[in-house]
Amino acid sequence: MRALALALAAAASVACGVPLAKLPEGPGVTAPDIAAAMVEAFRGCNAVKTLTAEIGVSGSAGGHRLRARLLAGFAAPSARLEAVAPVGAPFFIFVATGTDATLLLPRDDRALEHGRSDAVLEAIAGVRIGPSELLRTLTGCAMPDRLTNPLAFGDTWRTGAGEGGGKVYLHRESPSAPWTVATVLHSGDALQWDWRADYSDFHQGLPYRIHLVSRDTRRFDLQLTLSQVETGVLLASNVFRVQIPASAVPITLEELRRSGPLGSK
Repeated sequence: MRALALALAAAASVACGVPLAKLPEGPGVTAPDIAAAMVEAFRGCNAVKTLTAEIGVSGSAGGHRLRARLLAGFAAPSARLEAVAPVGAPFFIFVATGTDATLLLPRDDRALEHGRSDAVLEAIAGVRIGPSELLRTLTGCAMPDRLTNPLAFGDTWRTGAGEGGGKVYLHRESPSAPWTVATVLHSGDALQWDWRADYSDFHQGLPYRIHLVSRDTRRFDLQLTLSQVETGVLLASNVFRVQIPASAVPITLEELRRSGPLGSK
């Protein structure tokens, strides 16, 4: 609706086409140390139970350029995202617990209640992802299940393959540096990955820069920059609820899809 249109129009100057992280190529050799490398790489994110942050978003989704500043709070399985404006009311407030989500568009005085959380997030951002998976993705902890075929590429790269084209890449700057997660390929169809997350700018084991891109980049190509990150904070349950004004007009998921980045607008 109008608020989403304003958010899209505000992004006219956004630069796009950020290059993907360069990953190692070739056959590699068996990596017997992959388990220890994984423990080290995921130690920081595995400790995160709650998180608050400011997230700068730029890039594109559904052919539309995007730029937004989000205030985010997570306490799995709940999430809150508030797209703040330079002045006035937020563009949107999204709250979800598990699969249930509510979206308020204060500037349009419209609301969607009890939608499926991953579908609502896809409608407003292009990425189909639920609140718990979103937290794992932001902290670098989302990875394919049942990793096999561990490979080493020199002293600074390790990989493990999952199902359906999924794969995780670990990297360290030198043999004495700690392992971090560099890239996660999320599984798709026909043994092809569907979308990937590249990670960089680590602080205390957590990434502050994240590049999310779909295999078909027309779906989404988003750069996320985290700041004001706090973990372990106590978040009250009312953080993940939003008061819907009596005057708010309901909006359907289909209307939201048409007006959001994946719509034809």
